[in-house]
Amino acid sequence: MMSGGGYSALDDPKASGSVPAATGPDPQTIKFTDSNLQTFPPSDTKDKISGAYRPPTNADDTFSSKSGGGGGGGGGGSDDAAQGGWFRMFSVAAYKPYFDVDTSDVVERIWESVFPFRGNFTEKTSEKPDLYGPFWTCTTLIFVAASIATFVTYLSHKWHKKDWTYDINLVTWSAGLFYGYVTFVPLGLYVILKYFSAPAGLVQLWCLYGYSLFIFIPASLLSIVPIEIFRWVIAGVAGFMSATFVAVNLRAHILNSGERWFLIVAGIFLLQLGLAVLLKLYLFTITV
Repeated sequence: MMSGGGYSALDDPKASGSVPAATGPDPQTIKFTDSNLQTFPPSDTKDKISGAYRPPTNADDTFSSKSGGGGGGGGGGSDDAAQGGWFRMFSVAAYKPYFDVDTSDVVERIWESVFPFRGNFTEKTSEKPDLYGPFWTCTTLIFVAASIATFVTYLSHKWHKKDWTYDINLVTWSAGLFYGYVTFVPLGLYVILKYFSAPAGLVQLWCLYGYSLFIFIPASLLSIVPIEIFRWVIAGVAGFMSATFVAVNLRAHILNSGERWFLIVAGIFLLQLGLAVLLKLYLFTITV
């Protein structure tokens, strides 16, 4: 009944309109186990692939082949992983670690290339080969060689009182020569060493060949001297030093290739000397 504007308790549980109290055992309490859904990524990452992407530390990680996976439903996942690896090869992030180098490291590696008989360049760069130094070495050589050749040609024409016109092909030809050489020659050597079971890292070969071209920069500057025999001597010395630098630092890999190691050494020397001859004939042979 209602009294005093409120509600009074019903003493009789069987009265009309009342709801009987529930009887029986106490309800069970549901306990929820701890979950990592509230934290992303989950903290329990033991024996699992981390969600954070880490760039490869080795050339073979970047240019890796598709790993063999299990049968059944695992085939689609392995195909996706391999496809992602190949796409990563064409991304900037895949090559970012090879451009993360200090100026002191680049200067030290350039200095090593000037003294080719030391043979410790590959040991110093085995942990962290870079592409920053080789790229700028090759780019600098392109513009230095083209500029010096243009300047020498200009002086020669003025000395003989002849008309002179600028040849833009010197820049494009130099870019094709040096960029192509430092890209495809190490790639070919990588395949050859792989065939003879004496593999070397592809990025490390690019690094080695890139720094080997530095000696041609001062050689191009010295080619200003208008003495033909002097230019030939400079080109020959630069080619010999560059070839020696590559061969001495690859000695361990070349010796492991068996009895044909001499052919590999001869090929390296001939290619480097051939580059020096092309540099002399095309850029520093003046015809008026």
